[in-house]
Parts: sequence; structure tokens; C-alpha cells
Amino acid sequence: MKAAMSPATLPGVAVLEQSPIIIEKLVALASDDQLQWKPSIERWSISEVLAHLADVEVTGFRERIERMIESDTPHLAAYDQNAQYRAGRYSSGSAREHLKVFCHERDRSLSWLRYLPESILARKGQHAEFGAITVAPLMNEWAFHDLGHIRQIAELFRSRAFFPSMGPFQKGYTINP
Repeated sequence: MKAAMSPATLPGVAVLEQSPIIIEKLVALASDDQLQWKPSIERWSISEVLAHLADVEVTGFRERIERMIESDTPHLAAYDQNAQYRAGRYSSGSAREHLKVFCHERDRSLSWLRYLPESILARKGQHAEFGAITVAPLMNEWAFHDLGHIRQIAELFRSRAFFPSMGPFQKGYTINP
């Protein structure tokens, strides 16, 4: 297979390359307490977000694209992150362990994506929830997904690390960790 011309050829790859770096920097600043803190029982901790990122990297993105490249219009099962959470898939292990797995899997994804031609963007799949899709919107969703979880991690960190000690300045902010 001919290598893609540049990372910009496949949508979102530049974001996918930077996401682990940004997340690593935020996690390095956080204490173990901050990484495990949950704003409420139904919300996720930073550690759980990282476990989700490691899991969805493979099953939600890379494996789907692989199937769409290898087969004509394969069926793509829905990915229910809430079911994974309820099953306890995100609750064991440490945040730093989850981050290590995520970074490893992202490296594998990027090493693979760099050699895919732009033509794969038109490959089709039949998503159980969204119907007919191609690789192009899935690549965009992958980058969008990363940025959403970066925002979530930053919001959890700032809400636990700084907001409680801001005194009267709390009145100027609305947080939603």
C-alpha cells in the first residue's frame, strides 16, 4: 500500500498525534487523589476517562477502520461506553497505567495510519446505530472525541486542584466537571 502524502491527508491525524502529549502533561501535574476524584457517582474520574480512551482507541476506532478497509461494507457494532463503564471496565487500575496503555495503542494507530492512502476515506461500513458511514467522518469523529476528552480531563483537574481554594473568585465561574 502506498504511503499517504502527509498527516494532513487523513482528517484529524494532526490532533491524534498531539492528544497523548497534551494528556500526558495534564496527568503529570495531577496528584493521585485528583486523578481518582469523581465529581459525583455517575460522573467519571480522570482515571476512568483514560481507561475509556485506551479501550475506544482499539475497539471504537482502529478496529472499525481496519474492518472497513479489509471488507466491503462490514457491519460495525455500536460502542456503548456507558455499558463498558457499568461493567467495571474503566474502574480498575491506575490513571498512569491507563495513560501508558492509551499512549501505546495510539502509537500503534498512528504508525498504521501514516501508511494509509487517502483513498481509504471512501471505504464504507454499516454502523449499527448510525447506518451507512465512510472512513472520512469516522476519522473526524476520532479527533473530535479526543478533544472532548482533553476538555473533560482539564475540567476535572481544574475543578479538583484549584476551584476549592479560589475563595471569592469561585463566584465568577461555573464548573461542570
